Amino acid sequence: MTLAQTVDNMLRQALAGKPELSDDDLNNLLRLLAKWRHALISNTLIARQGNVVQSGPFAGLRFIGQTSEGCSAPRLLGCYEHELHLHLERLIGQSFDAVLNIGCADGYYAVGLAQRMPNAKIIAHDLNPAAQTNCREVAELNGVVDRVQVGGLFEGADFAVFAGKKIWLVMDIEGGERELLDPVSYPALRSMTVLVECHDCFVPGMSVEIARRFADSHAITRVDHTLTATPLPEWLQGLGHLDHLLAVWEWRMGPTPWLILEPKA
Repeated sequence: MTLAQTVDNMLRQALAGKPELSDDDLNNLLRLLAKWRHALISNTLIARQGNVVQSGPFAGLRFIGQTSEGCSAPRLLGCYEHELHLHLERLIGQSFDAVLNIGCADGYYAVGLAQRMPNAKIIAHDLNPAAQTNCREVAELNGVVDRVQVGGLFEGADFAVFAGKKIWLVMDIEGGERELLDPVSYPALRSMTVLVECHDCFVPGMSVEIARRFADSHAITRVDHTLTATPLPEWLQGLGHLDHLLAVWEWRMGPTPWLILEPKA
């Protein structure tokens, strides 16, 4: 079944038996059609330029065409989560023993950081078996499979394994950060540098709560999502403005601020 046929079926199912549509219905349909158009742009980008990241901190990274979750085009263009780029460059320059990436998805960060930090071991975790497979594939594509360890469920008690080591924790787990980022229950967190995406869109005020937990032990920087003026390939510049927006759209459903937590001296 083609992408167009799949979306056609989904639209028909959503419209079936509804004499009129609510605002929520219209919003869901708009999001579905936006994802369809984004997929077409991503497919064209791959066909023209391949699966190589074009710019940003992971420029040159060989990625995959079909991700297990989330958007493709912003990653391949190199503008994905551009608000973090300066912070990433600063942290990459530090001598961490390991990067612990919880919620690694398809390995964009895990493998990208493995390439940029040749002396650090990368421990990547994700609950999705497809994401685990893709992360391993991306590690193989980029010749770092020997330094990227991929696993499934990560539990709070597992933090204790990293006590006494210089660890950079990168976390994106769709709201699960509320349970895991507890330095009282898991004291090893007190010495870790943490970059976490807080899903305030699911639990309002989560970023404030997590910042409060680490206020005594860490210096805290908040980074909010903003739109970016990304240089686009010539063929993409020739499309409409809406396509330009969809090409860099990261599929966010609401506020997802990042916190950078760095241990105090």
